[in-house]
Amino acid sequence: MVTFTELGLAEPLLKALDAEGYTIPTPIQAQAIPHLLEGRDVLGIAQTGTGKTAAFALPILHRLNADGRRPASRTTRVLILTPTRELAVQISEGFGAYGKNMRFKRAVIFGGVGQVPQVQAVAGGVDVLVATPGRLIDLMDQGHLNLNGVEMLVLDEADRMLDMGFIHAVRKIAAKLPKKRQTLLFSATMPDSVADLAAGLLHNPVRVEVTPVATTAEKIEQKVMFVTRDNKRELLAELLRDKSVSRAIVFTRTKHGANRVAEQLSKSGVAADAIHGNKSQGARQKALNAFKAGEIRALVATDIAARGIDVDGVTHVINYELPNEPESYVHRIGRTARAGADGMAFSLCEAEEISYLRQIEKTIRMSVPVDVDHEWHAEGIYKIHISKGPAPKPPAQGQRGRNGGGNGGGGGGRGGAKPQGAGRSAGGPKAPGAAGAGRRDGQGQHGHGQRGGRTR
Repeated sequence: MVTFTELGLAEPLLKALDAEGYTIPTPIQAQAIPHLLEGRDVLGIAQTGTGKTAAFALPILHRLNADGRRPASRTTRVLILTPTRELAVQISEGFGAYGKNMRFKRAVIFGGVGQVPQVQAVAGGVDVLVATPGRLIDLMDQGHLNLNGVEMLVLDEADRMLDMGFIHAVRKIAAKLPKKRQTLLFSATMPDSVADLAAGLLHNPVRVEVTPVATTAEKIEQKVMFVTRDNKRELLAELLRDKSVSRAIVFTRTKHGANRVAEQLSKSGVAADAIHGNKSQGARQKALNAFKAGEIRALVATDIAARGIDVDGVTHVINYELPNEPESYVHRIGRTARAGADGMAFSLCEAEEISYLRQIEKTIRMSVPVDVDHEWHAEGIYKIHISKGPAPKPPAQGQRGRNGGGNGGGGGGRGGAKPQGAGRSAGGPKAPGAAGAGRRDGQGQHGHGQRGGRTR
């Protein structure tokens, strides 16, 4: 097994890694770093939580440490493009941690805040600039920054960058770069759009891939829980009453849904906050810092905002709403089980999300185990799923339910009559057929009937 020392990294970097407790590189680091140290372009495919940031930060810092040249004013030697503000901040923090024993200058720029401090930060030139595409183009157009000194370009989370509509911005930025440069592109998935972008930006790249595209982390225990829309709120509250769920990310499909779920959790006594694109940068960073510090147990997020969340110790991911893009499921649950730890992912599936679940299972090439051992189990929805017959059609974009933006499913709340086949009441018998259905293909052994048995 290779060590960081054997990779030939500079002594200041090894000291910083040792201080952080890192001695053995992750697979993406072990594969990518040697090629990057040789100056090769690299196309890296790895899911979240695999150590991608260090895979490119360490060889970049090694190169900066070796020559010690200073950048010209209003230029940068290294440009790193990211899709979200949170990810930009965290990449910059990573460079700070790994390069703490070096002398180099870094800056991070993104939209949603005043530009004056950012203009001042790049005025004298920087070694490493981490940026979101929109604000970078703004500063370039105003003459505050030029890219003629870029020696290394990194595109991180390239698939999400294109999903967010940044393709034209990325191409505009690339057109301003020197032809002679080293380029690195990292992506969790490799759709045709990303492959086309890579073909235009990279020269004879080395491809490193440590996890098959759109597969899920092996150490994440996954469960799907069938529930009507009106009972999702109660089921979520039940899951979060378990004290072993010490740090959870709850996913919704929409920004408004994230706000509603966070408000509902707070009213039920669970410390929670929401993070999404409609919030100011200050509010987003405040929520993220509180989550990191353990001041809130649940962070409710949308898919785009979550790309910037890199927090150790996330014990659970809860899909309050299933994503309509199956690849997003992989990114979501990858927020737990990071750095080799174990993790748990629950998905709350209502009737009109069955088609999403089927696409997810097709993409990850496995059936997500079903958990029937909860008070709000909806046997009727479960039977629709396993029937392989037509699934209820998801509503058009923008049609949302009243309990946090869920789609469809119908049925009464906990205080009224339950829908037929909604499962068992607390302490009561299971709905007819629920036990046998839950044990289909041996996947339904759900512990000892105690709710705490689901988590670890």
